[in-house]
Amino acid sequence: MKLIFAPDSFKGSLSSINAAARMAEGAQRVFPEATCQLLPMADGGEGTLDALMLSLGGMSAEMKVKGPAGQEVTAKWGLLMDGTAVIEMAQASGLPLMRGKKDPLLATSFGTGELIRAAAHDAMRIIVGIGGSATNDGGIGLLSALGVQFFDENDEILHGCGADLIRVRRVDFSHIDSHVLNCPIDVLCDVNNPLLGENGATYVYGPQKGADEETLKALEAGMENYARVMQEALGRDISAFPGAGAAGGVGAALCGVLSANRLPGAETVLNLMGFDEKVRDAAVCFTGEGRMDGQSLQYGKAPVQVASRCQKAGVPCIAIVGGLGEGGQAFCQKGQSVLSIANGPMTLDECLIHAGDLIADAAERAMRMVQMKI
Repeated sequence: MKLIFAPDSFKGSLSSINAAARMAEGAQRVFPEATCQLLPMADGGEGTLDALMLSLGGMSAEMKVKGPAGQEVTAKWGLLMDGTAVIEMAQASGLPLMRGKKDPLLATSFGTGELIRAAAHDAMRIIVGIGGSATNDGGIGLLSALGVQFFDENDEILHGCGADLIRVRRVDFSHIDSHVLNCPIDVLCDVNNPLLGENGATYVYGPQKGADEETLKALEAGMENYARVMQEALGRDISAFPGAGAAGGVGAALCGVLSANRLPGAETVLNLMGFDEKVRDAAVCFTGEGRMDGQSLQYGKAPVQVASRCQKAGVPCIAIVGGLGEGGQAFCQKGQSVLSIANGPMTLDECLIHAGDLIADAAERAMRMVQMKI
């Protein structure tokens, strides 16, 4: 019996790799002879690098880069066997790296640019997952790390943070690293927001990055100034296309300035790992996430993408979830099943603390039901 384990992370408790391992542990309590294949999922956010490295193999490298708060952090990037580099923005510019002091005016994407620049010297292609960022700098930090120069009204160089957006007066692309220009870049992004406006980077995502009402107004004014200067320099608008507002405007920098190709996160991860081929002869596939609700289906999050592929392959899919919110039961309309890890009354904290054991127990319960049908 072949079993596939392809969960997303259970945020706040387990990575997708650990969640997959605990599911396999529970399943093998019932079918110890089963062949278990771990295909942990991600959608371009935290865990994308590890998921792809585990599935596809390759080597990883660590380097010191500038973190989002300007501090030095150690970030990892990977080089797959086919020469594709994988970069995870959360490694260098993620929200947890702000040390609990969220400040989108000071946060910078510079470290992510440093990773891209290093990878471009070794890779045939670069994949950048831009989920989980702490920044709202329009990508000027990232572009600065690649050699782009931004100048203020006194013709002094800006180094790139949210507060610098309003100060940009001109931009010079002549010093950008040629390796970056010659290396194809794909961006994993499921966000369709433009850069500006009420549906843009600042007003939609700024509050979760620490922006209050006054800060939102300042950042939006800065974004408008930045977009205007970039349009004058490039001769094209980098603000209006879907995804320009992703990761606080890093989408505008990568796709609008560097002409990177935007790809759907979870779908691309599934394609890269060859999921359709691997699931074809499986008896059951397990997926899951921390909370499944109507948004999981509306936005096609990773477990929903997994279930859709399983349905096409005729393979039963069981989602093990930390919690089932409103609309989450619709997952079963695809002919699949969903199972909460809670096995009795418990608080959220208890669920988070014991998530690994609860996931393993839920997988065991699911396989007991499978056993009854064999």
